Amino acid sequence: MISRRRTLALMGAAFLPGTLRAAPQEPEVFAADVAAGRLPPVNERLPKVPRVIDMGSLGRTPGVQGGTVRTLIGGQRDIRIMPINGYARLVGYGPDLVLQPDILESCEVEEGRIFTFRLREGHRWSDGNPLTSEDFRFVWEDVYHDEELSPGGIPAEMLVAGDGPTFEVLDEVTVRYAWATPVPDFLPNLAKPSPLKLFLPSVYMKQFHPAYQTAEKLEEYIEQFRVDDWTSLFQKQSRQNRPENPDLPTTEPWRPRTSPPAEQFVFERNPYFHRVDEAGTQLPYIDRVLLNISSSEIIPAKAATGEADLQYMGLSFNDYTLLKRAERVQPVKVDLWKQPQGSKMALLPNLNCADPVWRAVLQDANFRRGLSLAVDREEINKALFFGLARESADTVLPESPLYREEYASAYAAFDPEKANALLDLAGLDKRDRFGMRKLPDGRPVQIVVESAGESTLETDILELIHDTFFDVGVAIYTRTSQRELLRSRAMGGGLLMSVGIGLDNAVPTADMPPLELAPTDDAQLQWPNWGMFFMSAESSGVPPDLAPVVDLMQLLRQWRRSASTDERAEIWHRMLAIRADQVFTIGTVNGALAPLVRADWLKNVPDEGLLGYDPTSYLGAYMPDTFWDGRRG
Repeated sequence: MISRRRTLALMGAAFLPGTLRAAPQEPEVFAADVAAGRLPPVNERLPKVPRVIDMGSLGRTPGVQGGTVRTLIGGQRDIRIMPINGYARLVGYGPDLVLQPDILESCEVEEGRIFTFRLREGHRWSDGNPLTSEDFRFVWEDVYHDEELSPGGIPAEMLVAGDGPTFEVLDEVTVRYAWATPVPDFLPNLAKPSPLKLFLPSVYMKQFHPAYQTAEKLEEYIEQFRVDDWTSLFQKQSRQNRPENPDLPTTEPWRPRTSPPAEQFVFERNPYFHRVDEAGTQLPYIDRVLLNISSSEIIPAKAATGEADLQYMGLSFNDYTLLKRAERVQPVKVDLWKQPQGSKMALLPNLNCADPVWRAVLQDANFRRGLSLAVDREEINKALFFGLARESADTVLPESPLYREEYASAYAAFDPEKANALLDLAGLDKRDRFGMRKLPDGRPVQIVVESAGESTLETDILELIHDTFFDVGVAIYTRTSQRELLRSRAMGGGLLMSVGIGLDNAVPTADMPPLELAPTDDAQLQWPNWGMFFMSAESSGVPPDLAPVVDLMQLLRQWRRSASTDERAEIWHRMLAIRADQVFTIGTVNGALAPLVRADWLKNVPDEGLLGYDPTSYLGAYMPDTFWDGRRG
């Protein structure tokens, strides 16, 4: 932290509050409703202090309101992309990956443990009801402390050494959360694509809660919405991450208007959205977003024929040539954005393998280092990425302030001679008459690499790795299975090795939690049982017993007690150095590019950016509410 007391509104120069230079402008789409008295005028719908976006500081042009944007999705569940891209958060990241207040007017942090949130006076939910501290109190008392709704108590993200915060309502627009010790991941958890939930539209949700509703009416609702009990009813009606309930008020730029099932989902502008540009134009500029369901296999072809105005879902680098050709005949523009992953595809040795002989081999760092040196990353890059990716270990990207070249280059050069020497050191120095290595018990070193079969790119990369591994006496075979079965096999110890994308967030700052660097989740297939131990608060799984992994867990605990950015940066570097030296995951290339297609009339879409789930929430950090229809200007 820059001081013992910090106000978040001071952070992020590119996103400092702009100056409102004109009175708010009424969107044309609402003019009739305002005239008829069905909707108050825009100056009464906005907060007293709206968030003013200075387009000039973003390198963008002020736009005009109106228009419709079409996007293709592969299935009904993909409507969850709307609140991810809309990215209205209490605090959120901009393209510079610095936190700034959004729904909050300000956030004051004292000693890294006391967080005072001030809401924007006059801010309203999309149904017109006020957004106040009552919406926070409702979640804290009536959701998190209701034994039926939350049998496990408050979310694990809010616990520090098993203890949660004290919560106070200071006034109608101010709340405070205070812990006994620093909580450095509290604000980052609020900025996630799927954020920690601290508030709900209480006026709407109270009708589904027995503390505020009669038992008879709840029974009617349970039957009407076809659920088993009131807790299922509450959860279904309050689901914000998948906007299937058009009646649920939102703070997002666009509100859902369609109930599933449907082939097209309509989202319309939120009349009470809290952002404006410096000219007084209420955001979002675009009136409607249409999500049209299509077969995933034909999304690239449809995007190439102009059936989408903004598209990145369902597209891969392999589609770039097709899409680029479409620029000649369709009014579209195709850009390449960088994917912020530690490795486009990484090999994940299962250190929790049940076979004791294999487990000892997989836990030997020399074995993992030797395999890494047997990967010809230059060949992979040239053959599959036209040389446009970056040959690297699975680590952070140069766009991260935590990047160091030694992390990227650690055991990442193609060196078969050194690979052979390290594999010998790992106890695999015996070979059969064909030159293939043997395990200490005499079995051949044959590795089944399993994947969920969701990408042909994985198959292509594994074919190239197969040949170079074979040359150092290691045979690999591939097997495809369903993702849930894959995770089950990993937890059961039957999995030797799998493939994944490496670090999901490879552009971290020191203030982002280093959870991916240590076993914290059973979805981390390189150490699923150790991850489950952390994830379950030590109630299941097994504790790590490999010294470097124990060190990572200790460093993670230190990070979670840290009180300054400098201290957190030092911990990050120590963890990254251990990870680079130990090669817990074997990266191939990173900085891979992915196509983003947009109609040539859609303005303010950056030509380049980081296109990933975390931390940019795909397009969210680039503020799609500022994109506009140039045909109307």
